[in-house]
Amino acid sequence: MKKRTKIIILAVMVVLLGVTGYLNVVLNSSTQDVPTQTTTASYFASYREDRESRRDQELLYYQAIAESPDSSEEAVKNAEAAREALIAQMDKELVVEGLIKGLGFNDCVITMSTSNVNVLVDADTLTETEVAQIVAVIQEQLGTELKNIKIIPVE
Repeated sequence: MKKRTKIIILAVMVVLLGVTGYLNVVLNSSTQDVPTQTTTASYFASYREDRESRRDQELLYYQAIAESPDSSEEAVKNAEAAREALIAQMDKELVVEGLIKGLGFNDCVITMSTSNVNVLVDADTLTETEVAQIVAVIQEQLGTELKNIKIIPVE
């Protein structure tokens, strides 16, 4: 190659490197302007995705027990009962989350155990009225006592 061709190629590469650096700075500064609501929204989406993944695995586990020729009749009954209980819990969670969102909250997720209900709400703070509304929904839909309900705002 001639010396002149090498210089032109080198100059073009330097210009491309400069353009790449400029675009990197511009694009990175535009992604930093994303509001914090996206972070909380991604928290709720991530939580739901994890919960759904775990539940899918549980349902497959129960189905494998029920369909296995090596499973006893009692094991099959227990697996089917556990599967039905899990599906019922999923339905209750979906209904309660929908009702709480209907109160005007952007998002929420609930977790339930046999006696406790935890509610994570997309809010900086909650007023007494909002807490009372959430508690009323939970008590009406799930019959949970007030002492067993935790409501947590997620910023």
